[in-house]
Amino acid sequence: MTEEPRRRRSGGRAGRLAERAAPIAVDERAVRPGLAGGKYRPLSESDMQQIYDTALWLLENVGMGSPVPEFVQVVTEAGGHVDDDRLYFPKGIVENAIRTARTEWVWHGFDDDRSIEVGGDKVHFGTAGAAVLMHDYATNTFRHSTAQDVYDTARLVDTLDNIHFLVRTVVARDQEDARLLDLNTAYGATIGTGKPVGTSWFEREHVYETVEMYDMLAGGVGEFRKRPFVAANNTFVVPPLRYAEESTNCMVAQVEMGMPINLLSAGQAGATSPAALAGSLAQALAECLSALTAVNLMVPGHPCVMGLWPFVSDLRTGAMSGGSGEEGVLNAAAAQLVNWIGLPSGVAAGMSDSKIPDNQAGYEKGINITLAGHAGANLVYESAGMLASLLSCSHEALVIDNDMLGSINRTVRGIEVNEETLSCDVIAEVIAGPGHFLGSAQTLELMQKEYIYPEIGDRDTPDNWIEAGGKSAMDVAHERACEILRTHHPSHIPADREAAVRERWGIAVDRG
Repeated sequence: MTEEPRRRRSGGRAGRLAERAAPIAVDERAVRPGLAGGKYRPLSESDMQQIYDTALWLLENVGMGSPVPEFVQVVTEAGGHVDDDRLYFPKGIVENAIRTARTEWVWHGFDDDRSIEVGGDKVHFGTAGAAVLMHDYATNTFRHSTAQDVYDTARLVDTLDNIHFLVRTVVARDQEDARLLDLNTAYGATIGTGKPVGTSWFEREHVYETVEMYDMLAGGVGEFRKRPFVAANNTFVVPPLRYAEESTNCMVAQVEMGMPINLLSAGQAGATSPAALAGSLAQALAECLSALTAVNLMVPGHPCVMGLWPFVSDLRTGAMSGGSGEEGVLNAAAAQLVNWIGLPSGVAAGMSDSKIPDNQAGYEKGINITLAGHAGANLVYESAGMLASLLSCSHEALVIDNDMLGSINRTVRGIEVNEETLSCDVIAEVIAGPGHFLGSAQTLELMQKEYIYPEIGDRDTPDNWIEAGGKSAMDVAHERACEILRTHHPSHIPADREAAVRERWGIAVDRG
C-alpha cells in the first residue's frame, strides 16, 4: 500500500527534474557570478573612520620597513621620506593614490565569456592557497602536492559553476627549484581552466619569463598585456609593517608587465598582528595602502585588489585558526572597510581547520564564506577545497564546496519583491483550481530562475538513500571528482601554442 504513492511522487519529481534540465541563460539562473552583496555590516561608520585614520597614522609615523628601491624612488619623489630603512608615507600621497586607483576592472578569463568584473558591490567566489599536502580519499592520509595537482585542481574548478575564478591551490613540491616551480604552476593553472587565473612567483625574473609564456599561449608578443588573463597573488609584506623583498621585487615586475595584482597582507592576530581585532584590521589596511600607493605612483590606475587577509591565532597554542568565528567577522569587516574606501576588496574565507570534508569543515566554511559574501567582498579567495588551516587541499572538498557556494550565493542574492513575485493572481488561481502550486506555470518558470539544486548534497528519503548505496557527501564527491578528472581535458588554448610552450620550457605536467 505504501509503494504506489511513492511511485506517483517519483513520477512528478521526474517531470520537474526534466523541466529543470532544460537549458537556461546564465543571466537568468538562480545564482551567477557578480551578485550584489554588502548587506552585512559589522562595522559602524565611526568604526571604519577610526580604523582608516589609524592606518594613515601608522604609514606617516611608523612607516614600512625594507622598501625596495623602486618604492623608495616614487614615494620620496611624491613627498615621502626614508629614515633608518623605513619608508614613510604622508597622508596626502596615500589619499591621492586612493583617488587615482582603479575602482573597477575586468579580470579576464582565457575564455572571454568567463571573465569577471571586479569592484563595486559584485561578489565572486574562488580558490587560492599554497597547500603543501593533498588529502587522499582512499587512505584518509596526506601526500606531498605536485605540479600535476596544480593542473588537476584547475581542471576540476573549470567544471564547477559556482567557483568563479582559480588562484592556484597547491605548491608543486616535486619541482627541483623555484624557477621550475613558478613556471610549472603558471602553466598548470592556466592550461587547466579558461576561467580567470591567479598565481604567484618567487623571483622577479620568473615573472618576466612567465609573461613570455603567456604571450605564446595568447598568440604573440604583447598579447597578454592587451588582455591579462592571470592576476598576481602577491604576499608582499612580512607583518608587522615590513616589506618582503622578493615578493615586492616581483610586484614591480608585475606592474611593468601590466598584470593585475592582489595586494595581499596576511598578518595573524596575536602573532604577527595585534590580538585586538580592530588593531589587526588597521595594520592590514596600512600595509595594503602602502603597496597601493607605490603601485599607483608607478602606474596610476593599475588594476589592484586590496587583499586584507587578517588571519587569526588560537591564542592557547599560537596555531592558525582559519575556521573560527573571529576569522569570519574579521574578513567581513575587511571587505566592508575596503568597499567603504571605494576600492576593490578581496578576503580569504573558507580556510577550515578540519582535516577532511566533514561537519566541522562544513560549518566553518559556511559561516565564514557567508559573512564575507554578505559583507560584499568582491573576491572571496580560499572559498573552496582548502583544509587543515590551508596546509591541505582536497578534490572532494572542491566538489562539495561548489554545492555550498551555490547555496551561499543564493542567500547573497536575497528575495526580489514586486507585483509579479507577490503572486496574488497565482494564489487566487490555485485556490479556485487544483489547490496546490506544483503544476502552475509560475512554479515551472521559476524552477531554475529562483531555486538552486545541489549536485552532491542528498535530499532524498532515508529509504531511497539507503537503496542507492547510503553514500556520504564525500563518497559522492569522490566519484564525481574522479569522473571529471578522467574525462575533462580543457582545450581552450590552441594545441600548437601549447606544444610550443611545453617544448620551450620542458613542462612537467602530464596533460593525459
